[in-house]
Amino acid sequence: MKAIVLAGGYATRLWPITKHRPKMFLPMGDDTVIDRIFKALEDDERISEVFVSTNESFESEFASYLTASEFEKPTLSIEGTTREAEKLGVVGALAELVERENIDEDTLVIAGDNVISFDLSDFLDFFETKDEATLAAYDVESREQAKSYGLVDLEDEQVTDFQEKPDDPTSTLVSIACYGLPAETLPRLDEYLDSGNNPDEPGWFIQWLHQEQPVYAYTFDEAWFDIGTPESYLEALEWHMDGENYVADGAVLEGTDLGTNAHVLADAKLRNTTIEHSVVFDNATVEDSQIDNSLIDREATVHSAQLEGALVGEHSRLYTE
Repeated sequence: MKAIVLAGGYATRLWPITKHRPKMFLPMGDDTVIDRIFKALEDDERISEVFVSTNESFESEFASYLTASEFEKPTLSIEGTTREAEKLGVVGALAELVERENIDEDTLVIAGDNVISFDLSDFLDFFETKDEATLAAYDVESREQAKSYGLVDLEDEQVTDFQEKPDDPTSTLVSIACYGLPAETLPRLDEYLDSGNNPDEPGWFIQWLHQEQPVYAYTFDEAWFDIGTPESYLEALEWHMDGENYVADGAVLEGTDLGTNAHVLADAKLRNTTIEHSVVFDNATVEDSQIDNSLIDREATVHSAQLEGALVGEHSRLYTE
């Protein structure tokens, strides 16, 4: 079985933090967002190869990251785009990758920015048992939030209705970006696109596919985070660390109060500062400040500031009197 990790987004809602950094590389303790997925795929013997689908802008970052990592299965597969306006859409990029890499066996497709509570091996067990196209589904418990995702109706674990981004959701069970696609389903990506269907979100493909063949849903509880905003990243970080703060080796804290969900990376320096629900990246300096729900990127300097909900880009200098 192959796996495809979708990592081609430009994460504009997290700029400037992700202007020059794939959001999958956002830190989570000693790991990154995407490490959780890579580790699960590395440990499952059914997965023989992992294709990491990203864009030309982030090709060198991913290449360097994988070279330095302990992972043996991932291989880069590059989508020929350098900015958001050029993107093929997820379904378009997926179909292109399947053809480019000559994939002709059962395939797991998962978004690299997913932070999930379930074990991917359990999902693969379910997929193999059903031997049909399979998605993972989670109850977001909010009809307003459900408007942003693919809404799923089930009967005996089979999808009976699927609505991508409905205006008026009738439930709160949504599809997340985790799919098991049997080998015989892969050519249907081209069939779907050749019929003039929406090439963007994979949910549009699933909405079409379930009317053509059986699609099943693996449901799970506890937690799921779609890392697309600062808020979702900080929420995922708090869940991943189980509420514990994180201070990396080499960080310097002087006269500093760490509140809840505070993360200070290597060689950052905090002096006379209060920090809560925030991340200070490596080699940043924060002095005489109060930081809440904010991200301060590497080698930035913040002095005498009160920040709430702020995104401070790398090498920035922020001083207030």
